[in-house]
Amino acid sequence: MTPTSTIIVLWFAFAGSHLALSSTGIRGALVATLGEWPFRGLYSVIALALFVPLVDVYFAHKHAGPWLWMLPHTPALLAIVYVGTALAFVLAVAGLVQPSPAFVVPGAAEPRGVHLITRHPILMSFALLGLVHLLPNGSTADVAFFGGFVLFSLVGAAHQDRRKLASGTPGFREFYEATPFLPFTGGSTLRGIRQVPVTAVAVGLLVTIGVRYFHSSWFGG
Repeated sequence: MTPTSTIIVLWFAFAGSHLALSSTGIRGALVATLGEWPFRGLYSVIALALFVPLVDVYFAHKHAGPWLWMLPHTPALLAIVYVGTALAFVLAVAGLVQPSPAFVVPGAAEPRGVHLITRHPILMSFALLGLVHLLPNGSTADVAFFGGFVLFSLVGAAHQDRRKLASGTPGFREFYEATPFLPFTGGSTLRGIRQVPVTAVAVGLLVTIGVRYFHSSWFGG
């Protein structure tokens, strides 16, 4: 197989196993058999066993395959990438410090802060990171890898919504109806931005600066 097709197959395997194991029927049966924490351990092991090779294959074959687009690395393009990356890290940090009813340890059902921007801040941060990295990386291997983050995050968020609604998670339906799926598309976005903790913004920006500084040594050009 070509590097691009290998990346696609690994993404399908990772996403398929993730969605299957988190589905109500399979998850319930495994939790009943193994227990909650052993199930989470199995879930994590399978995820890592597929995600690590995915990353390894991509970084061994960066920019492989035909180029679908080649955008010049102008200051405007780099500014879009940096701003998008910063937004992604701020969303992720804010989502961690302000858990939702769908989180591993459920948070408050009343939406505020980052959840008025999107009810899936962590998944949408991965989608945004993948999206901005698609701009300067247009080979088929790049598109398969970074596009996979976008598709997996969107499908995973929609799957989580359906599963939580079907399972009757306390407070989730009200939370679902009051929050937007895609970032910055809800009527209360501005209020949500004002309510995001300053510490979450600061940490997100610091992470962005750190990743940018070490990007070449960690990830290459």
